[in-house]
Amino acid sequence: MLAKHVLAVVLIGGFLALGWWQVARASGGNALSWGYAFEWPLFAGFVGFLWYREIREALGTPAVVQDPAAEASAEPVAPLPPVLGTRAPKLGSGFRRPVLVPRRQPAPVGPAAADPVLDEYNDYLAWLNANPGAKAAQYPGRRRGPG
Repeated sequence: MLAKHVLAVVLIGGFLALGWWQVARASGGNALSWGYAFEWPLFAGFVGFLWYREIREALGTPAVVQDPAAEASAEPVAPLPPVLGTRAPKLGSGFRRPVLVPRRQPAPVGPAAADPVLDEYNDYLAWLNANPGAKAAQYPGRRRGPG
């Protein structure tokens, strides 16, 4: 755990130092460095945010403080069934339960309209399957000639 704190402090300090370095370069005439001068402090802020969240989670402080009276009057909720390959978040970690939506059943499909081209192709495939060594030119079915 100490390594995470050291890493966070080093990263925040390094990112702020890089931002200050970019300000110095931008003041010297490098226009592109103005973008980096704002980018590095944003990185430092992001690391600080993640560090804060890690500390809060380690201490067990809830993300949202709720009214204890409201929790006592709420009706109990049945636990969700476990899902393979996922971990349930700890209570009070700021996550809410997922909304379960029933799957829609596909609409029933009626009989397909007759398609003579598809029927001919399926007959050809069945013939090829029945005659694995045959060539396509040997197919005895309907042949289309020129014209």
